Amino acid sequence: MMKRRFWMLAVLITSALPGAVRAQSVLATDIAALKPEIDAAFAAFMADNHVPGIVYGVVTPQGLALVGAQGVQDLDAKRPVTPDSLFRIASMTKAFTALAILKLRDDGRLRLDDPAEQYVPEMRRWAYPTKDSPRIRVRDLLHHVGGLVTDDPWGDRQQVISEAEFTAMIKAGVPFSRPVQSKHEYSNYGYALLGRIIARASGMPYRRYVERNLLTPLGMSSSGFEVTDAPAARRAIGYRWENDAWAEEPTMRDGAFNAMGGLQVSANDYAKWVQFLLSAWPARDDADTGPVRRATVREMAQGLNFVTVAQRIGKSGAAACRQAAAYAMGWRVAQDCDLGLTLAHGGGYPGYGSHVMLMPERGAAVFALSNRTYAGPSGPAWDTAVAMHKAGILKPREEPVAPPLTALHDAARAAYASGTLTPLDGRLAMNFLMDRSAANWAKYLAGIKAQTGECTATEWLRADGAMAATYRWTCEKGQLDGQILLAPTTPVTVQAWRMRVVARP
Repeated sequence: MMKRRFWMLAVLITSALPGAVRAQSVLATDIAALKPEIDAAFAAFMADNHVPGIVYGVVTPQGLALVGAQGVQDLDAKRPVTPDSLFRIASMTKAFTALAILKLRDDGRLRLDDPAEQYVPEMRRWAYPTKDSPRIRVRDLLHHVGGLVTDDPWGDRQQVISEAEFTAMIKAGVPFSRPVQSKHEYSNYGYALLGRIIARASGMPYRRYVERNLLTPLGMSSSGFEVTDAPAARRAIGYRWENDAWAEEPTMRDGAFNAMGGLQVSANDYAKWVQFLLSAWPARDDADTGPVRRATVREMAQGLNFVTVAQRIGKSGAAACRQAAAYAMGWRVAQDCDLGLTLAHGGGYPGYGSHVMLMPERGAAVFALSNRTYAGPSGPAWDTAVAMHKAGILKPREEPVAPPLTALHDAARAAYASGTLTPLDGRLAMNFLMDRSAANWAKYLAGIKAQTGECTATEWLRADGAMAATYRWTCEKGQLDGQILLAPTTPVTVQAWRMRVVARP
């Protein structure tokens, strides 16, 4: 068994996120109890997949809460993996590319609905698959709906081609897989084109733009695209497993396809990127001090095309409820019954495999980097998240109930107790009594009360945005769930009041 080394860091950084601070206080104190389980999950992944070395971390909006490393970064020198070891993250680079595009949009340098050929003129002579196929937009490349064929593993080997070779490739045209905007189909070529668009719109090479506008402002001083510039003693050498032995993969220099998968990072550096992304939630009034606006980061989570239904990754997937998932901008986004909104992406590359998954509504993320070809540690990463959920560490961030909703909830309680709408006089929207008359409301309330009796307390009142709230009342014969929905008027008024009797267990 290889020598294993583990590290754990609890980093507490001053934050202006009240909701996230509450979640972090639980995570920082409780995550240590799960470390043996997390370590064992990644150790099993290494053994099952013949991985020489791996590093993994749990991140919160306050920083790196846990980091662990196992195995070696170099089979010859037997250097152990550390949080400062450098790994290629492959397609996890795409999130940096997507955010760079959005920053250029924010700065007025491009529009997402611009034709891609406006920035890559070599595309203008492409022969589209049908006469009614739209021309490829910048947005289509972000979402992988450009009609280009899925190109794993071909795209990975294009990393090293020169800009001149890429230009010749574009000029030669592409055989389309399908009409543009007709279906999601993952394309490394498409993200390489985004790298060319970033260069043309910014007036500097893609690599320099990302380093100047994302890596440097976030303090990712060890990260970069030209891997041979990094200290050799810190580099995790990439290996493939074949013929029951490891073989070293060739080191690929920075090239024209870097925007689809060329970035190299350490765990300590990558955690700064993930921390920055998590800090975009929730929306708030604090100063926007990051390299990209918080609202722009949150925009990356909008999966706007071709939603699919999928099983959750990891051991719990077969038993968990299925996810609704779509590809957003550099992320696969999904709604998970236990984990809420998730943003995830894998990375597969000659010599490397990686995975990252964010739970922005829970204020936590998990990532893992390995140095074996296409050995993406997605299973143990998601298993780590599920373990945190089962341990009660991941708490949904509760929105405060707006004062008008609290006041109208209290008025609804009074109306229920009196059996009339009188306590809500002057607070009802114009549609309310058109949808059900006052006399019928009195009958409705009497019928509900016959089932539940008097309701003596509010068990909980929860906001669903600033204009709706749900509640549960404790009653003599059971419980009563309800919703108050406000109308889009000033002053605010009630457009709907809904109730459902909950039988006593």
